[in-house]
Amino acid sequence: MNFYTKFLKGFFLAFLGLYTYTLAQSPTDELMMPKQEICFLGYYEYGQFDEYWEGSLLRTNGTIATVQRRTALLMAAYGLTPKLNLYAGLPYVSTNSTLPNGGKFAGTQGFQDYSIGLKYQFFQRKTEENEFSAFASLNFSNRASDYLSDYQPYSLGLGTFQLAWRGILHYKLKNGFYARGSGAFVWKGYTKAEREFYYNDGSYFTPWMDVPNSWNYEAVLGKWFKGNLLRVELSYMGQRSTSGDDIRAYNAPQPTNRVNMDRLGFFAHYYFPKVKGLGVLASFNQVIRGKNAPKMNSLGTGITYQFGL
Repeated sequence: MNFYTKFLKGFFLAFLGLYTYTLAQSPTDELMMPKQEICFLGYYEYGQFDEYWEGSLLRTNGTIATVQRRTALLMAAYGLTPKLNLYAGLPYVSTNSTLPNGGKFAGTQGFQDYSIGLKYQFFQRKTEENEFSAFASLNFSNRASDYLSDYQPYSLGLGTFQLAWRGILHYKLKNGFYARGSGAFVWKGYTKAEREFYYNDGSYFTPWMDVPNSWNYEAVLGKWFKGNLLRVELSYMGQRSTSGDDIRAYNAPQPTNRVNMDRLGFFAHYYFPKVKGLGVLASFNQVIRGKNAPKMNSLGTGITYQFGL
């Protein structure tokens, strides 16, 4: 395995560690499904990167050129009560690069991690001029197929249990402008690598790697237009690992690395007035700063449909 390939063998771990659903009626926003109503989301996202941070040093991809990632997501949100929602999601992922390293490495595809979550609205205050609300959510995810978590940068996911506790605050003005902030602690378990030894500030003779936990946070500014038919958002999202090591020079990245990153995003969701419950959405995200992370940009589009049971 050559020098550049070793550097790149693991960078999607950084992206996957940050990835959270930031779409319509999700565990990370302020929208709540009415009781006994359900909303389905079909979403497609394309992401790529040709640069990455080795520790804090930004490098250009070597032999594998631009790494590409495609995700098709099916997600559902259901109103158990007016203040308690249930969520479930399952993404299908395919990966490749524009130059497959002389045929030595191929991309892969398959189901990534299923997720199940709950969101509860525990406070709401409305006046004629504004509205303030607070939420808490809990989200669990785990692998949905037997993919190789150590096959990087083409691996489908982290290959470990994840549990995210999140708090959300939302403030909306009468004219449709709003602000939202959230913070989450994401607990991550162990992943089994396809090797019997690794180094993490010391030698470990085991295939089991401890994936660092992280703090994830988001700040959003948005506005409703056209009588609440169009929602537009600008967002900042960040991740800070609570432990982990840096990628060592001339060595491959691995799940034990500390992954920090900052990402800017745009999101829009339009609801068709003449077709009740139908909507379309689009998003764009760009990682602007990182540590042991890919400089990823992604573009997505999707469709939503909501109805009562």
